Amino acid sequence: MKYEIKGGNLPYVELTLENGEGIKCQNGAMSWKTPNMQMKTSGGGLGKIFSKAITGEAMFHNEYSAVGGQGLIAFSSSFPGNIMAVEVTPGKEIVCQKSAFLAATSGVEIGIFFHKKLGAGFFGGEGFIMQKLSGTGLAFLEIDGSAETKVLGPGEQLIVDTGYLAMMDSTCSMDITAVGGIKNSLLGGEGFFNTVVTGPGKIVLQSMPASKLASLISIPSSN
Repeated sequence: MKYEIKGGNLPYVELTLENGEGIKCQNGAMSWKTPNMQMKTSGGGLGKIFSKAITGEAMFHNEYSAVGGQGLIAFSSSFPGNIMAVEVTPGKEIVCQKSAFLAATSGVEIGIFFHKKLGAGFFGGEGFIMQKLSGTGLAFLEIDGSAETKVLGPGEQLIVDTGYLAMMDSTCSMDITAVGGIKNSLLGGEGFFNTVVTGPGKIVLQSMPASKLASLISIPSSN
């Protein structure tokens, strides 16, 4: 399988699959394809359907396979930003925001990541539950806005404002920290809590979370 990410700030990924190769995606993610890319819709067992429901993922996903020769298929991002290709291997699982998954090869499993500390889940900006990608294969993830990658050493920390953490290695951990001071919390515009990410591992930050853009659009114009 070969792929190319195109489109600038309105990205899409175009994949060329050899005969018999397959790719799975979120419902409705396909943008265009050659006629020999055959689709099969599946949802897995009850456990997988339940996990999809509580992570915000679509109940069913589509699997496309190249039949009778080489095939081409493209998936477009649902939000201005970036598409990242990440390798998933045993021991190198990826934790990402609930809306990040776009597509993946068949060996990648999508599950639930529970925060070990309840506080990090309820106040950390991405909710109690995030998605965890495991298994073996290649996954394509949506990043809101521009992406910034940081590599944290053991015990190294970074404080992140709500919603700006797009993904991290599963070796990283999350917690929350109070902004501090009633005046800072109420008038500083940063809310009451920030997320603290602790290494070791790689994290990816995003410059324009969809939730922030939505709140800006909903603010009435002063004109």
